[in-house]
Amino acid sequence: MALRRLWNLGVLGFVTLIISVFESHRTFGSSIRGPFGFVTDDNGVNAAVPSGMCATFVTIHGYKCQEYEVTTDDGYILSVHRIPEGRVGGGGQNRQPVLLQHGVLVDGVTWLLNSPEQSLAMILADSGFDVWIANTRGTRFSRRHVSLDPNNPDYWNWTWDDLVVHDLPTVINLVFKQTGQKTHYVGHSLGTLIALASFSEGRQIDKIKSAALLSPIAYLSHMTTALGVVAARSFVGEITTIFGIAEFNPTGQPVSIFVKALCAYPGVDCYDFMTALTGKNCCLNASTVDLFLKNEPQPTSTKNLMHLAQTVRDGILKKYDYGSSNYNLAHYGEAKPPQYNLANIPRNLPLFISYGGQDALSDSKDVETLLDYLKLHDVDKLHVQYVKEYAHADFIIGITAKDIVFNQIVTFFRNQH
Repeated sequence: MALRRLWNLGVLGFVTLIISVFESHRTFGSSIRGPFGFVTDDNGVNAAVPSGMCATFVTIHGYKCQEYEVTTDDGYILSVHRIPEGRVGGGGQNRQPVLLQHGVLVDGVTWLLNSPEQSLAMILADSGFDVWIANTRGTRFSRRHVSLDPNNPDYWNWTWDDLVVHDLPTVINLVFKQTGQKTHYVGHSLGTLIALASFSEGRQIDKIKSAALLSPIAYLSHMTTALGVVAARSFVGEITTIFGIAEFNPTGQPVSIFVKALCAYPGVDCYDFMTALTGKNCCLNASTVDLFLKNEPQPTSTKNLMHLAQTVRDGILKKYDYGSSNYNLAHYGEAKPPQYNLANIPRNLPLFISYGGQDALSDSKDVETLLDYLKLHDVDKLHVQYVKEYAHADFIIGITAKDIVFNQIVTFFRNQH
């Protein structure tokens, strides 16, 4: 029990340490943008004139860009961005849609930080696809709710279970209604977890054409970092204080104070945290990293990080554990949280999985556990790529990702008929 508790605290500290990457490179300021000028289209979905992410990262490069807002069935108002075609058009009127889903503590901007020739969103658009970019609840473009304010703790009462049940279906349904077609899906990090969990429960399978999963994190038992243990041993009290709040806001004072204290710990060098947390990324451009740090991190719910910590601690993929059999009974009708059985993912669903040998978050051993659950998958429907030199961030903003990963994704999508 003591060991399990140490692991749990260690992972909470580990996740908190992610924030140190940003803290050590810049001074935090407000990253929340003002409201969009939304208009309603024929389907009752609010589509905005270009502003925000579109104006800052897309239209300046000569691409068309549209912004939509859509409301989940539990009241969260999500912003979704669309690049309907490449700079020179192409793809015809029935361009195949592709949905890009980011990971935790970031937002959809992460798909747009490199040059158009090196960013997956633009590469897909220029390859004839209709590109849709999701922004998870709580991030700067998706902070609204029909009745709750982000300052209300109830706004943050969710975990990635809720992204599986509410956010992902809402966004996929938006794409389907707007295009009339099944969509390809690309997820990175947490974006792979919610997709795998969703597919295992048969959700949205009828609207998904295929899925590309980069740095999958379904299992997290082998993360290669000692920093979480250091945090657990040294800052147990501070961790408890931080996780007494509902919103885990990296720009907020409680988290910032904790990070600064951690950075002052003997032997801890904050400037090494990017490597220590994500692995030794081989191929990042300094200017892209600077742009990344100017735009990220984004808030998430503390409860969401607790859920991820449980995944590390228990070594299995299951719904959020409320900590007592009575609470679990109230929520699930059983004393223990139900598990997600990834072996239930339809065997004929085309999957492309790419993972790296230097990734400290999506460790190779954990990916092998995932692949073991998929061992009965149709052989011609499962494509696995191992990139020995890649770490977690290389898959999104690596300058060699186009040649090594993105071109493979384009080919994979084009081969799905």
